[in-house]
Parts: sequence; structure tokens; C-alpha cells
Amino acid sequence: MLPKEIQLEVNKGAMLPLMEEFYTIQGEGFHTGTAAYFIRIGGCDVGCHWCDVKESWNAELHPPTNIDVIVNNASSYANTVVVTGGEPLTWDMTLLTQQLKDKNLKVHIETSGAYPLTGTWDWICLSPKKNKLPTKDVYDNADELKVIIYNKHDFIFAEEQAELVNDNAILFLQPEWSKKEEMTPLIVDYVMNNPKWRVSLQTHKYLNIP
Repeated sequence: MLPKEIQLEVNKGAMLPLMEEFYTIQGEGFHTGTAAYFIRIGGCDVGCHWCDVKESWNAELHPPTNIDVIVNNASSYANTVVVTGGEPLTWDMTLLTQQLKDKNLKVHIETSGAYPLTGTWDWICLSPKKNKLPTKDVYDNADELKVIIYNKHDFIFAEEQAELVNDNAILFLQPEWSKKEEMTPLIVDYVMNNPKWRVSLQTHKYLNIP
């Protein structure tokens, strides 16, 4: 249980449960191969069984950190920042993104879209999950739709989600890492037959970087 004054700061987004932050190469989706500073915020109740950062789920494990510290760290490394989780939209992103933008940084988010959209973003990567679907405002503002393919039924889910995002969203299919040998050939065939989609791979895992 957080002290009341810290909880108030967390509630308004002036402090956030920071799990980790690191400078690396974006491994997935539209910006694959570009340098970015990642800010991983703790807390997520979407509960994907194949999540590779389950340690991010419990926000109480990650200390509330003043966003001034987060922003100063980010601005010393890169011009592009990716806010991820966990599920960052669990928290109010308004103050964090405002301060990052004040430093003239490009600000991206990777989100399931399960919570209302807060913050000012240059790029929204929506990766929807079946057990907690995105809100309408995230569908309407997504720049990129990235659907994780774990089994064949996920292609149906992907098409359902493609119908809900705005017309400008770029569409990606990405194999779940533990099923990549089985699913990647199916994704390649699917994209060749449905060229509105693109293939996304977790290239950072092939490169053995964070």
C-alpha cells in the first residue's frame, strides 16, 4: 500500500511504476531497425498467457518513479521514445508525454488499447488482445495494428480487428515467439494471399538485444 501522497501523484501520472528503461533497436512493427529509448511501465491486467514480460503485470513490484527522472533519462539517449508495458494506458500518460514532447522527442506507445487513450503520441502501435478488447478511441487513432499469431484462429481475430481500426492504420501479423517455427510460414502465405497485411518479426530476439 503506497503512502497517500505518493498514490495521489501516481493517480495523476506525475509518478509512474517504472519497471525498466533501456536504449536499444526497435525490433517489431513499422519502426523495426530504428534506435529508440524504451520506457516499460509496470501494471497490466490483460493477462496474455504467452506474455514474455509477465513480471510487468504487478505494478506494486515496480517503484513509483517521478516522471522528471524518466524524461531526463530518455532525453539523454535518443530522439524517439517508446512507452510500453505492462499496459501503459492503465495510467494517465498526459504529463509524461507532455514533458517528453517538451524535450522535442518523438513519442510512441505500444498498447493493447484496453484502456482509454491518454497522452499525446506521434505513433500508436495497437496490439489487441482477445480477452480485453481495445476502446474505440484507440482503434480510431492507431497508426499501426499488430496482431500476434499464436494459432490459426488468430487470423480470424486479425481480420476482425482490421475492420475496427481506422483506414490509415498499417496492418502487421507477427508470430508469437514460441510458435514462430510453426506460424511464420502460415503468416508468409497469408500475407501473400492478403497483401493488405505485412509481416512483423521480433528481430531484437534474433539479434539477442533487449
